[in-house]
Amino acid sequence: MNYQVNEKGYYGDFGGAFIPEMLYPNVEELRKNYLNIMQEESFQKEFNQLLKDYVGRPTPLYYAERFSKNYNTKIYLKREDLCHTGAHKVNNTIGQILMAKRLGKSRIIAETGAGQHGVATATVCALMGLECIVYMGEIDIARQAPNVARMKMLGATVIPARSGSKTLKDATNEAIRDWINNPMDTHYIIGSVVGPHPYPDMVARFQSVISEEVKKQLLEKEGREDPDFVVACVGGGSNAAGLYYHYLNNEKVGIIAVEAAGEGVLSGKSAATSALGKEGIIHGSKTLLMQTQDGQITEPYSISAGLDYPGVGPMHANLFKTGRGEFISVTDAEAMAAGLELSKLEGIIPAIETAHALAIFETRRFKEDDVVVVNLSGRGDKDLNTYIEHFNL
Repeated sequence: MNYQVNEKGYYGDFGGAFIPEMLYPNVEELRKNYLNIMQEESFQKEFNQLLKDYVGRPTPLYYAERFSKNYNTKIYLKREDLCHTGAHKVNNTIGQILMAKRLGKSRIIAETGAGQHGVATATVCALMGLECIVYMGEIDIARQAPNVARMKMLGATVIPARSGSKTLKDATNEAIRDWINNPMDTHYIIGSVVGPHPYPDMVARFQSVISEEVKKQLLEKEGREDPDFVVACVGGGSNAAGLYYHYLNNEKVGIIAVEAAGEGVLSGKSAATSALGKEGIIHGSKTLLMQTQDGQITEPYSISAGLDYPGVGPMHANLFKTGRGEFISVTDAEAMAAGLELSKLEGIIPAIETAHALAIFETRRFKEDDVVVVNLSGRGDKDLNTYIEHFNL
């Protein structure tokens, strides 16, 4: 099977572009041009140069010796936390800002949950001298205060979303409203593999630099390009899409997606879309979505702002439905314990989103000679207050 997007913008049963008529010209302009622009030699040259000199790529593939010993398997960490801005998000924002400039857009909008995508967007707007507006849920603004300060220092306007659960879903709604009202001069930099086609594919392609590097680095370290498993946390799922990208159609490589179970999958305070979701449409895409019997979106919950989303990208919905991906749900408590454990064993404080991926080793057993690559998608600076409160540090 082919787990990549097809020419109609679908991953199996999921994807498409379910959009208001007012947005059709914007989305269609992007759909018609994105692949041609990305393949231009001048675009590739500028993109790769910025990834190298500005973002700091390639990021290391680090063998976590003490963490591996603890779980009796070989665990490598793809160190996206070492990217400029502290997470993988900047890979995509660099690509999209270059895309926006080539499409003649002068105003950039974005949504953000944990604030990492907002910071990454504000960063590239400062770099390119473009106006930047970031929508962020009121609750996330409170729990991710350092990232809000960073965005403002970078010159962005941060607008709180005060509707619904006041988190990522609502920030995305506000950004889409803005785009409808400003169709001509505005480009919407979506931060994950969600939204109408071509966004899930475009974001995945920009993030695919992660798995591209893993293949080369693993060949150097293990004498083979393919690990036995690739593991990543999934909210919308851009860091996961980047790690999985070059392995999607290679069924010898196991794909593990880790979702936020919050206080428990069945607690009513969860964001475990694979366990709780049904097929539906959110933010312009058909995917798996947490919803009530009559199709109203269920409010998600996670201690990590970046996983606090009621759906999942269409690529991941397809991986779940086809069985190509193994989906595991991890609670707040399990994730926090894993974050503290990695800090003490390896001297690396991970983002709480990433800590969800690290938590699976407590229950999911691997063979001693398995090579498991975990995407260390972000660093934990932004989450220090949450760690402090949780552990009474």
